[in-house]
Amino acid sequence: MKIVLIRTNAPALQLVPPLGIGYISAYLNKHSVETVIIDGLRDNIDNETILGLALKEKPDAVGITCLTAAYNEVIDMAHLIKNNNIKCIIGGVHPSFIPFQTLKDSKADFVICGEGEKSFLQLVRNNFINDGIKGVYSIDNLKDERQKIDFSDPLEDLDEIPVPDWKKIMPYKYEGRPAGLIYKKTPIGYVMTSRGCASNCTFCASPGFYKRNVRFRSVENVIDEILELRDNYGIKEIKFIDDNLVLDKKRAMKLFDLMIENKINMPWGCTSGLRANNVDEEIVAKMKEAGCYNFNIGIESANPQILLNVNKQETIEQITNAINLADKYKIVCGGFFVFDLPGETKETMLESINYAKKSKLTLATFNILDILPGSKLWEDLDYKFDRNDLQYSYSQPRCLLGNLNKDDITKAQKKAFMAFYLRPKIIFKLLKFIKKEPVKYFFKRILKIV
Repeated sequence: MKIVLIRTNAPALQLVPPLGIGYISAYLNKHSVETVIIDGLRDNIDNETILGLALKEKPDAVGITCLTAAYNEVIDMAHLIKNNNIKCIIGGVHPSFIPFQTLKDSKADFVICGEGEKSFLQLVRNNFINDGIKGVYSIDNLKDERQKIDFSDPLEDLDEIPVPDWKKIMPYKYEGRPAGLIYKKTPIGYVMTSRGCASNCTFCASPGFYKRNVRFRSVENVIDEILELRDNYGIKEIKFIDDNLVLDKKRAMKLFDLMIENKINMPWGCTSGLRANNVDEEIVAKMKEAGCYNFNIGIESANPQILLNVNKQETIEQITNAINLADKYKIVCGGFFVFDLPGETKETMLESINYAKKSKLTLATFNILDILPGSKLWEDLDYKFDRNDLQYSYSQPRCLLGNLNKDDITKAQKKAFMAFYLRPKIIFKLLKFIKKEPVKYFFKRILKIV
């Protein structure tokens, strides 16, 4: 049995290895299923070219990973696969929450809802006959989008899943657009040490996808992967992409201690963001000792009422404390802000801009709210997915939640980026990190916004 796993070439500001299909590939290989990975984004190839590469492998089936922003490319890819009479399976966050529309638009044979390792293997072993495999659906199983669905059973012990199939992914080929604006050395290795987030922010799809069920790999398992990336693939920097690397303080401290004991000796950062209420001086000091040079904080808004509105469960004081600790230990700290959250006004957007400027942040991102399938906001608003409205994700308003109009929000976003970055002290701080490619893509985004 041979399975081709695909990521399409959808527009993206960052070029990060497709860990999702990397894990699927490794898990199938562990159970004697042959796999091939084709990454259209990394190779900058269109769907017709991807199809040609896939057909050369003569696969029994093709699996395609799908995020919301890549939906149109995935639908087109699925049509090409089905036109060649090959079984097609679509998985990922988006189809997990919109399986009926995904199946209807794509003509795919199956979608897999939730984490896909166990259910994909069951489907393969069952010769692509779905006789009640949990989390697996075909168009015949669904009446409409409102039908209740079950997610696949996740693996509770993450050490049962081999590390992503790095031999096929070739991590050293992911250069030019790393996660985050800054980096110290290339090539960069991306490592996920846990799955899930314990928080319940209303704008995020993670609570719905992982059901707030946080699972951790053993720290020894993580260290083995880092050493493999360094020694076998020439990786010179690590970026952790957990939802919150320091959620379990005892485990995080053990991980950092083992990085020191094993002489990892590589710079590293946390690009996805940490929860400020999990950050204290002891943990920041240990992160610095272990080689951390950057972590980001999900701030969202500087207005306390908006934080309450989205169930952030953090205070401005906790956020400020985390930023100040990063500054104290000379760790570059970035902040993620979101405009147009419930309760947003012109005044609250200005409050966030002023907070960012007055803080000790070195990096700041000002996104515009995107109502994500699977988030509580999506459910509360009974939001409808429009595949024709994907071009300006996070940079143009899609759903106005208050008395603001689109102009108010886009002008505030433009003002925020200009006010934060066009300051000598920020430019000076960033000079040592500036590399040609990420800066080019960063300013491409700024110009798109402006």
